[in-house]
Amino acid sequence: MVAYLLLAIAIVSEVTATSALKLCDGFTRPLPSAVVILGYCISFFTLAQVVKLMPLGYAYALWCGFGIVLIVAVGYFYYRQAVDLPGIFGLALIMAGVLVINLFSKMAVR
Repeated sequence: MVAYLLLAIAIVSEVTATSALKLCDGFTRPLPSAVVILGYCISFFTLAQVVKLMPLGYAYALWCGFGIVLIVAVGYFYYRQAVDLPGIFGLALIMAGVLVINLFSKMAVR
């Protein structure tokens, strides 16, 4: 359970940092730039802790899959970036892959 909490922190901090990339304007704005650097530091530190507790491929699949879906949602709702039907289908495939790994694969140590 600790691994999943750390993974959630890694995902949220990575999404926060990635979201702030647009605001930092090429690292010319100090506050958003600090959010980017701090967010990625927290994300990679917590992800490094997670891979001590669960297999690397499994942890990375969850981190990437959820991170991609969340950053697309941030882009859509916060930055008003369009998402079309093929994009939604692609995101559904990513989430399906994460679900297959989580529910049916022996990659995950439970």
